[in-house]
Order: sequence, then structure tokens, then C-alpha cells
Amino acid sequence: MAWHGFTAAGPAEVGMAMLQGDETPAEVIILAYGMEEGLRGFYEKLGSQTPDHEVAALFGRLAGIEVLHKEKLYQLYRSYDPGVVDMEGLESKVESEIMEGGLTTEEFIVENRSAMKTVSDILDIAMMLEAQALDLYMRYSQKTKDSESKETLYEIAEEEKAHLAALGNLREART
Repeated sequence: MAWHGFTAAGPAEVGMAMLQGDETPAEVIILAYGMEEGLRGFYEKLGSQTPDHEVAALFGRLAGIEVLHKEKLYQLYRSYDPGVVDMEGLESKVESEIMEGGLTTEEFIVENRSAMKTVSDILDIAMMLEAQALDLYMRYSQKTKDSESKETLYEIAEEEKAHLAALGNLREART
């Protein structure tokens, strides 16, 4: 899929190239936690670099919500591993802040800088990332048999849907 000069992973790679489809709920939480940190870093970095105050404010809000998602994932993870007594314990299991195709936030920005020349371009990429996060959470909320996991992942998916709508509204207002 191409999106204004940005090449995204195919459906089998949505969000993270390393997902195989047979992960345990705990493994999905660990991967999702890293992805949420990657998105937080992406929004924080781009928000601090844009001179557009409206976009910067939206990215600031989205970065804050990604922190809330991490907290929800941590609480959910504790039901699978009660030995993890704080977020640092979960973070020690996260390999890195993962974004599209398994890239770190910094690698993603460097690799895609040429596709992020305008505010519209940046909003397009942010929308693509949110759509991929939405897809990831929806797929795993449907796949898991544990009701608490299902509910938490579905709730985060709904929040990702709201992020996507907010980005889309701002993008539409700009064109």
C-alpha cells in the first residue's frame, strides 16, 4: 500500500512485521506496549517539530493517550504475569519501541522523512499508523478467548478509532 510516498506493510504485517498470528495474549500485550511507546515517541517528536500549533496540540493529546494505553496494557499484562509489579518490569520485556515494519520511532522518521514534507503528509502517515493500530487491536480482541483481554483490547481499538477520526477531521479541515 502506498500513501503519499510512504510504503506501508501489507495486511500480514500490519503494525509490526514480527507478528506471526500465533502469539499468546501476553506476547501481544508486550508487542502492543512497544508499539504504543513507538507511537507516543512519534507524536511527541513530530509535535515538537511542527510550527503548526493546532497539529502540535493534537499530537500532544495523542501522545498522552498512548501513555494511557500503555497503562491499560500494563494492568492487563499483570493478569498474565503477576510477578511484574511495576511498568518497568513490563518495559524490561519490551524489545524496543516498535513502529511500522518493526522500525524504532527514530528509524521510522529518518526513513520516511521525505514523505513527511507537509502537515497534510504528516497527518496522512499518522492516520495510516492509527488505522494499523486499530486493525491490530481489533484482530487480537476478536482472537483472544480471555474476556478481560478481549474487553481491554477492544476498548483500546475504539480509542484508536477516535484518534483516526480526530486526525481525519483535522486533515479534512486543512484541504
